[in-house]
Amino acid sequence: MTWDWGAVADFMPHFWDGLLVTLQALALGSLISFALGLVWALLMRTPTRWVRWPVGVVTEFVRNTPLLVQLFFLFYVLPEWGLTFSALTTGVFAIGLHYSTYTMQVYRAGIEGVPAGQWEAATALNLPAGRTWRAVILPQAIRRVVPALGNYVIAMLKDTPMLMAITVLDMLGQARLFSQEHFQFTEPLTVIGVAFILISYLASLLLRALERRLVH
Repeated sequence: MTWDWGAVADFMPHFWDGLLVTLQALALGSLISFALGLVWALLMRTPTRWVRWPVGVVTEFVRNTPLLVQLFFLFYVLPEWGLTFSALTTGVFAIGLHYSTYTMQVYRAGIEGVPAGQWEAATALNLPAGRTWRAVILPQAIRRVVPALGNYVIAMLKDTPMLMAITVLDMLGQARLFSQEHFQFTEPLTVIGVAFILISYLASLLLRALERRLVH
């Protein structure tokens, strides 16, 4: 077997298209998972059982079913109910929703890790509940959980190839399509593997830098 640099050159335009889709899915999926995860965590702390119970049921269901099943459901079943979205939009929402059930647990741990004295000080100052959360609790909680949230970003990156199952042409989707058309598998798949390693490594470096900045 010989390495064909010509195949690599032919594949690179497709690679850049796939890379853009992968990064879009990762960035938007991360935003959804972070925002929705925080909403789940706050709702689970409400004193009303009729709020906590349905949130708990939904998040447990999503967390304990495979992401691939959720992708198929959203992409193929929702249109039967009159809800039709593009493949990329569906994939971004699915991956964001799925990982929000994990980031919820991260936020819960961060909130519970805030010292009790901080709650007592806010109460002593007679701060409204909204301001207590915005100015005292959440800034401390989020600072504590940045490394864990970052780990889920890298995990999401590794799951983006699943979007290929609903016709999203991410990096792996482009590699598969190119390989089938040109009967060359080694070069495009190797390029994709190296790209995932480099992106994961760069993301880990950025997360470490952010963690050091927040700690100091």
